[in-house]
Amino acid sequence: MFSPQTFVAILPEILILILGILILIIEPFWKEERRSNLGWLTAVGLTVSIIVCLFTARPGEPAFVLGGMVRFDWLGFLFKMFFMFAAAATALLLMENDKVGQRGEVYILLLASTLGMNLMASASNLVMLYLAIETTSIPLYILAGFMLGDDKSTEAGFKYMLYGAFTSTIMLYGLSLLFGFSGTTDIYKLVELFRVGTISPVLVFGVLSLIIVGLGFKVSVVPFHFWAPDVYEGSPTPVAGFLSTASKAAGFAVITRLFFVAFPDFSAGWTMGLAVLSAVTMTVGNLLALPQKNLKRLLAYSSIAHAGYALIGVVAFSELGATSVVFYLAAYILTNLAAFGIVMAAWRSIGSDEYEDYRGLSRRSPWLALMMLAAFLSLAGMPPFGGFIAKVLVFAAGVQADYIWLVVLGILNSIVGLYYYLNVLKYVYLYRMADEDESRHPVHLSGAYALTLAILVIGVILIGTIFGPWFGWSSAAAMNLF
Repeated sequence: MFSPQTFVAILPEILILILGILILIIEPFWKEERRSNLGWLTAVGLTVSIIVCLFTARPGEPAFVLGGMVRFDWLGFLFKMFFMFAAAATALLLMENDKVGQRGEVYILLLASTLGMNLMASASNLVMLYLAIETTSIPLYILAGFMLGDDKSTEAGFKYMLYGAFTSTIMLYGLSLLFGFSGTTDIYKLVELFRVGTISPVLVFGVLSLIIVGLGFKVSVVPFHFWAPDVYEGSPTPVAGFLSTASKAAGFAVITRLFFVAFPDFSAGWTMGLAVLSAVTMTVGNLLALPQKNLKRLLAYSSIAHAGYALIGVVAFSELGATSVVFYLAAYILTNLAAFGIVMAAWRSIGSDEYEDYRGLSRRSPWLALMMLAAFLSLAGMPPFGGFIAKVLVFAAGVQADYIWLVVLGILNSIVGLYYYLNVLKYVYLYRMADEDESRHPVHLSGAYALTLAILVIGVILIGTIFGPWFGWSSAAAMNLF
């Protein structure tokens, strides 16, 4: 029965669907040169949707709706707000991309993927979970390869689809085995079956290994990271930013809910397994980022390393651990979207993603260079930016759970990360354009870019300084898992 509570629980998805229909209706009546304004329509529509949901659709006590397929709680609600915010920022960045910004279907695909992410964050049933993952992934495959005239883009779309389909198949096999052994697809009933000993621990860890293949691909942890550098480099830059933030956060939302809720009795095994993945992911991501000269590839390997940091919170398997994961992803979404937005803005004037071509950027565009400084120092985990508090929280959760060795490795990896972030900033601030006057080569920012980057950078600073409210919301979300 469709009750008022059901309506409130899926209000974000309803608003996204209405916005998508509105874009489909309006687009044919706009001339091609005006269709980039669909980015404004998408961003404003999502912003209004966020405001409406914050005032009318905040959850109370956790509840199951749609026949138990969806759980209405703070964890899912907070992640939904993250995804919709990331989509709004991405829409504004997309509209300034000459190759894709005037195509209405880009914004439809973006909204479809956001809808899938929302359902991923709140899915309480294995069937809904898999459908949500596919709803998220398929539009992203298309967006990654959207620039048909660009060989790198088509290669990115094909690779992403091929690897995504392969890992998704393995994960689906794991989910089907889970259903076969337990006789239920309800995530919240699996724990009861495990406690009465109806499933062998060997089978559980075998199934978990299959499931982590698909989810590990989604969050790009080693050894399922191999697609990220090529896909990020070839995709339209705003799409790469969306992939590295919202899509990764959706994967972590699923990992956190599934492992914390369904497998608490096997935590001694899977936490150690994830700890090893975290350690390898941090180390490989940072070491492979060191020799990179292309900023999009550098940010791709950086995002792999950040997946390793975020996993520490999952490994901790505690309320503080879950809180740190939610907080980390909030800070990471703001920071990495800003980083990719800056790369896109600079590319429009520089025409290159090689960071050696960023010589003299601080003189060509002081404000853009300052925003780049804030974003990169936040990624490096330096105060007073959001990335610093996020790392403190995940490391604190790791220490609390007695994973001291993992935290020490995370700190050492953060030092390595600081080196390559500062190496890029060295070209921005200390190097000059060869035989050129920088004042004659300004980097212009459009209104949409200036607004988007300003909001993102201000958010990075606020979450690192006035972090109390953010921590409170993250804690409220984490409490729903225990």
